[in-house]
Amino acid sequence: MKINSTIYEEIKRNNGMVTTSRVTKLGYSRTLLYNYAKNGLLERCRHGIYILPGTAYDDTYVLMFCTEKIAYSHETALYLNGLSETRPSKHIVTIPNNEMLPNSLQKECTCYYVKPELHDVGLISQKTAFGNQVRCYNVERTICDILRSRNRVGEETVASALQSYAAYEKKDLELLAEYAKQFRVTKVMKKYLKGLL
Repeated sequence: MKINSTIYEEIKRNNGMVTTSRVTKLGYSRTLLYNYAKNGLLERCRHGIYILPGTAYDDTYVLMFCTEKIAYSHETALYLNGLSETRPSKHIVTIPNNEMLPNSLQKECTCYYVKPELHDVGLISQKTAFGNQVRCYNVERTICDILRSRNRVGEETVASALQSYAAYEKKDLELLAEYAKQFRVTKVMKKYLKGLL
């Protein structure tokens, strides 16, 4: 038994991974993936997601396939953008407040909710440690998110994020000011950045 060529191409396109929903959209049955896994051609890494044996398991990348609405934010975005060397123990994500984080992800994610019109503000594609592209907020949006959630993330995280941003060579202060206005953190941002810039 070997993997169907269409499915195999899809797997290669997704860095060694495929979802059940994608396979059914291509016109094949779920049972086919189950049989591939049973015969050792694929490994089931979580519900509805399969990888080629020997493929490095990139949980940050895999999580993106569980819901299209996830955007990595806060401390996870700081890490992905290179403003923190510490990878959070739980993924931190943001989704629109008219959506729900699937039950299967609630234990492994800290989730923030925003108005749908603010969800895509500052959304970029960023590489994980494995080289896979994931949805993530840019540095300026992340700073605004940290400031908005300062009571939840803690003073130490806020101070560390702002110090890293002050030292960040590619910072865009105009964009930061624009986002701060949108997210209503202009006053608090000025207070925190006053002695840093």
